[in-house]
Amino acid sequence: MYERYYKLTGKPFQLSPDPRFFYGSKTHKRALAYLRYGIEQAEGFIVITGDVGAGKTTLVGRLFQSLAGDNVVAGRLVSTQVQADDLLRLVAAEFGLPYQRVTKASLLHQLELFFRTCADEGKRALLVVDEAQNLPRKALEELRMLSNFQWKGRSTLQSFLLGQKEFRNIMRSEGFEQLRQRVIAAYHLRPLDEAETREYIEHRLKMVGWHGVPSIADVVYRGIFDYTQGIPRKINLLADRLMLYGALEQLQDFNAHTIEAVLSDVRQELWRDPEHDEASLDVPRESASEARAPIRSRQLPELDSTKAREQERRLEEMEQSVRSLTSLLKEELSQLREAVLRTDKDE
Repeated sequence: MYERYYKLTGKPFQLSPDPRFFYGSKTHKRALAYLRYGIEQAEGFIVITGDVGAGKTTLVGRLFQSLAGDNVVAGRLVSTQVQADDLLRLVAAEFGLPYQRVTKASLLHQLELFFRTCADEGKRALLVVDEAQNLPRKALEELRMLSNFQWKGRSTLQSFLLGQKEFRNIMRSEGFEQLRQRVIAAYHLRPLDEAETREYIEHRLKMVGWHGVPSIADVVYRGIFDYTQGIPRKINLLADRLMLYGALEQLQDFNAHTIEAVLSDVRQELWRDPEHDEASLDVPRESASEARAPIRSRQLPELDSTKAREQERRLEEMEQSVRSLTSLLKEELSQLREAVLRTDKDE
């Protein structure tokens, strides 16, 4: 919708990962370097972790783009809440091998022969496992066993494990020593900083033909960063809403009033966490002399009163619920008493 109004060639802030929009922040460039290092080593595990929405999937998509013509045969697992044997079937399916009504021994044999064939043809087998924090212990052990396959003195499978930050704790836990010894590199994706958040937004807009319309004031970039804390997926969500609001209101310039209105709409949605929204600071209506000051420092005095009003509202709702339940109970007891009296009378 807003693409047409602002004469853009596409949607800049879509939620589905698209490697074409990859933005090379400091942390994402380093993570990509680790993945490429893993490809060169052609053995062991590379572990990449990060918060939800940090850009892990887009990162791997970017890597796959760069691998075109590199003789890499890649498989990717996204559904990881499976048991060990089912995981092996998923791996076989990803590499185009038979997997239905096949025993575990046959699956392992097929995979080993396939990896050997790749090696003989000068190709490298790569397995990318997303959402690795959901893998059961036995499934992780099966992945480790696959990494043991050797042919002519070299490992035949390279694996990348992508997961949320809790996967780091899983890897540190007791019983994973053998798996840890096969990790040749690990890196944790960090959120974008404030300057990178601005660059990220402008990068995606320029990818679809943005030439400064709508113009975006500094306070808008700061408001987006304060609310999203530099998480790319959250930035996409909020920036998309901002562009939609601008098109509906036919705005050519985004200022403090624009971001304030959008944040107000977002906070009123039913699935938002009120505690999070109270902690995410509003964008104030400001004078030109105040525009350079950080949003956070100017909003703090208003937080206590906002929280107090919210708590009062919740108490009123709880009291109303209690009153309603009490009334229902009284009515049920009254009906029960009348039924007992009728029964006694009939007898």
